[in-house]
Formats: sequence, C-alpha cells, structure tokens
Amino acid sequence: MENVILGKKTYAVDDGGFLLDYDQWDDAFAEGMAPSLGIPKLTSEHWNIIRFIRSSFEQNGRCPLVFETCRAHGLHLSNLKRLFPAGYLRGACKLAGITYAEGCFVPGLVPIGDYTAGPAVDEKSRSRISPSRDKIYAVDVRGFLVNPDDWDEQYALFKAYEMRIPAALTNKHWEVIHFLRNSFKKNGVVPTVYETCEANNVELEDLERLFPPGYHRGAVKIAGLRVR
Repeated sequence: MENVILGKKTYAVDDGGFLLDYDQWDDAFAEGMAPSLGIPKLTSEHWNIIRFIRSSFEQNGRCPLVFETCRAHGLHLSNLKRLFPAGYLRGACKLAGITYAEGCFVPGLVPIGDYTAGPAVDEKSRSRISPSRDKIYAVDVRGFLVNPDDWDEQYALFKAYEMRIPAALTNKHWEVIHFLRNSFKKNGVVPTVYETCEANNVELEDLERLFPPGYHRGAVKIAGLRVR
C-alpha cells in the first residue's frame, strides 16, 4: 500500500496506483492523477466516461468491460485511446477509482483437471482440453495465474472452456494470446487493449467476439498474465 497526496487530501493506493477504497474517490483524485496518465486536463468527454464507469460499478458491482463502455458512448477504440492514452484499465478505470475486480473465490492452488464449469462437450474434446491431473496452477482471488511462467497452452484451453469460449480456440485466439505473452516477456508489462488490437489487426468488436468476458478478464487471463 502507498499514499499519494493530491491537493490537501491523502489517498491510499496499491502498488499500481489504483485507489484502495472506492468510497475515498472524489473529483480531485481524478483531476490530480490525470496528468501522470498523459491527460493534461479532464474534459467533459473524460468525465462522461469516468462517471459512467462509476455508475455502472455501483449498479452491477463490477467494472464495466471496455466493450460496454465504448458501446454506451458510441466510441471507437481510437477515440478511447485519444482520451485515455494509458489504457482503459490503467487510464479510465484508474481515474474512476476502481479496478477490474470481479467476484472473489477462495485463493490458492486449483487442480485444473477437476473442473466442471463450462458448456457440455464430448469426451474426445474434454480429454483434449484437460491438463494433466498432476499439474496444479496457483491463481489469485480473481482467477489470474500468479506465476506467468507456469502457463502452458493446456491452461489456456481450460480457462477458455471455463469462460464458455468454444473449446477449439481458433488461430486468431492464439495469435492474440501469444502476442500478449511475447509482448509481456519483451517489455515486462501487459500491453494495452489499443496495442493488442493494432498489433493483431482486430477491431474492438472482433476482440469482443473472440473474448466475450473482456480484454483483461478474458484474453489477458487466458494468456496467464495480470495487470499489476
């Protein structure tokens, strides 16, 4: 935990700069953090998105997906990038005082071979997507892989199955997944949704069809990564 002082107020944030207490948020937090995220001054366009994210969180208990936010405001990904150059999660959501946190479950070691979630598949498909029962993956409270080096393609197949994405991931799914991992290995950070779409020549609508649970909660999680 760290503290940032903006004006006369002190805010508790995590090591990624995300506000720890949702209720501590105010306009001054967003205004004070904006310059560090490449935004000299917040405009009405910025505030519309920030307030939408907070309102959606209050109504649904989760951070809205980038797809939902863009659709609600009639924005293309290029428009969102212009407004929040640091990214959707690390820009817009951070300024709104929330993260992509979703429903929690008991953290720990999850035996991937024992899953039951997801759509019905035949036994041939099930054997193909089931990792070895001897392998155990450590995940955090949100289901993200703790150690990226533990990742393998069987883990990705299971996560896709768990998210009700068709078991047979397409070449385009794998292009995005391997781009995420290669970019992380090279740069040490998860690429923004802008970078991923541009590098793989996909529009936001295409990304939503590929990973309906979202960019971070879908593609990034399947790739065995997490934003810090």
